[in-house]
Amino acid sequence: MKVILKQDIKGVGKKDQIINANDGYARNFLFPKNLAVPADKGNMTNLQSKKSSEEHRKSLEKEAAIETKKKIEGILLKLPVKSGENGKVFGSITSKEIGENLEKQYEIKVDKKKIDLKEPIKNLGMFNIEIKLYDGVIAKLKVNVISE
Repeated sequence: MKVILKQDIKGVGKKDQIINANDGYARNFLFPKNLAVPADKGNMTNLQSKKSSEEHRKSLEKEAAIETKKKIEGILLKLPVKSGENGKVFGSITSKEIGENLEKQYEIKVDKKKIDLKEPIKNLGMFNIEIKLYDGVIAKLKVNVISE
């Protein structure tokens, strides 16, 4: 019996996958626990429309990420910080601060988890930072850390 899984089942398959299951397993386990539905014409149509809407949503997200990338790559973000005599910053600059300043100065909202900062910035100067906006869309931001 062909069934469409409603969620991931270890050792059986992933969500929205069509599998061949034994009749007894499907009727006595998968259907009563609402883990699967029969792969009939109506359910197959629902699955196809769900997949196409998911693809459309992903393409819109990717387009938005590309637009954001274009905005970010033309920016020189200036971060004024307190520093010592030899260019050492008091404290450090983290991805959270970079994200907040990017939003304040240029009204571009980027999640701090997407900012790829290997280690916090502790010196004055220019830094190139990668921001992973979407799968395969990486923007390069120039950050200028200056003394107040």
